[in-house]
Amino acid sequence: MSASRAEVCVTACAEAWRGDGEILAAAMGTCSVLGARLARLTFEPGLLTTDGGALLTAEPVPVGAPAGPAEGWLPFRDHLWLVQNGRRHVMMGASQIDRYGNTNISAIGDWTRPVSQLLGVRGAPGNTLCNPVSYWIPRHSTRVFVPKADVVSGVGSDRAAELGARASRFHDLRRVVTDLGVFDFGTPDGAMRLASVHPGVEVGQVVAATGFDLVIDGEVPQTRWPVEEELRLIREVLDPRGLRDREVRA
Repeated sequence: MSASRAEVCVTACAEAWRGDGEILAAAMGTCSVLGARLARLTFEPGLLTTDGGALLTAEPVPVGAPAGPAEGWLPFRDHLWLVQNGRRHVMMGASQIDRYGNTNISAIGDWTRPVSQLLGVRGAPGNTLCNPVSYWIPRHSTRVFVPKADVVSGVGSDRAAELGARASRFHDLRRVVTDLGVFDFGTPDGAMRLASVHPGVEVGQVVAATGFDLVIDGEVPQTRWPVEEELRLIREVLDPRGLRDREVRA
């Protein structure tokens, strides 16, 4: 079965939670939410998923659908306990991200007089210093992948190292998934590495859309295609309205 670029992205997001076991999967963005729910329905049945609010769902639900049967209640205080104790793996978004995974969701431009005001740092500092973090970025461009983030909301590997062992001991940047490829930080200095390119994407296309030098180790593999059962779950169970294709068009 052929798959769309959005469906490749969903399965690439799902792979971020492979091996996590019984922890809370938190996601922001259509494809990342679908990825968390797909992971639970396939290779990570122990994951905890929510309705996007305070209910832990007994089964992953379609995007935008009512929660259905719930297996627990997760008020904000308990959610924060999971964050502080490393029992959550969140896939966040970013308006800017640099070579070491420092991210910005706060403001664009000089801090004293920004060109654009965004969300603020929100929970990004605590997330990145307390529990595993990945990122989903649906539009890969030099506006997002920048040499230096204007404001650091989420802490990258270089800043975590500068803070010392006590602050960085739980720092764990896993991967970045975009509409062009998958990236990780498995390098000696924690710099971003191109792990795979999506089907139909060339390495040069990724390099041109990135505002800093990526680490590229030899021949870059292709992101895996979704298998038939994953496509069925995406199309018939999790996203029958095709919202994924509004987020990623190719």
